[in-house]
Amino acid sequence: MTAAAEVPEVALLQALSVGGKALGLNVTEAQQRQLLSYMALIQKWNKVYNLTALKTPQEILTHHLLDSLSSISPLFRYLAQGAKGVDQEIELLDVGSGGGLPGVVIAICCPSIRVTCVDTVSKKAAFVQQVAASLKLSNLRGLHARVESLKGPFDVVCSRAFASLPDFVNWSVGALSAGRLDGHEGQVARGRDGGVAFFCRSVSRGTTPGSWFGGRSLHGLDEKISNFV
Repeated sequence: MTAAAEVPEVALLQALSVGGKALGLNVTEAQQRQLLSYMALIQKWNKVYNLTALKTPQEILTHHLLDSLSSISPLFRYLAQGAKGVDQEIELLDVGSGGGLPGVVIAICCPSIRVTCVDTVSKKAAFVQQVAASLKLSNLRGLHARVESLKGPFDVVCSRAFASLPDFVNWSVGALSAGRLDGHEGQVARGRDGGVAFFCRSVSRGTTPGSWFGGRSLHGLDEKISNFV
């Protein structure tokens, strides 16, 4: 199968629902449909923007959408411990976002989080802007810039398959909101295709300054959704 139209929408929705539940998420049907609309935009404009080497809806769903969804539960756990709660407006920067992964997925599933997807390739930042307009995501924007030039302030910075963890920190730390920073790296739980790493320097109850937290592994999800797609 090479086109999203060759896989029934109901099967893709079922796969997203099963995958979301396996990751401990309650992804609403409206959000699932937005995720599928985003996937359709990726497939439609992939040749123009060079967004991904993956072609089939099954591959994009498992390797991109679900991989990005795996970051949301640990992100929520961190925000629940912080000075800003899950329901408060959070500024998140997605570094080296490319076609918007995981930033667009976070913007769809977390309306209270304002997501900026930054990339040094202008056409990829333009694609994210197009996604924001097409899906009416007022909490999403694409930005053509180098992360080193950004001053923020952002509450959380995230990255997926962007650079080594030390380079990620060194290049993006200037974009974080004010707060104490120490050298603690901690551990990142990495999902497939690089996983998602987050970095922050807010000091709040129960959290480690400059702490890392990452997405849940997607091992075994392919089997869970293979019956649907």
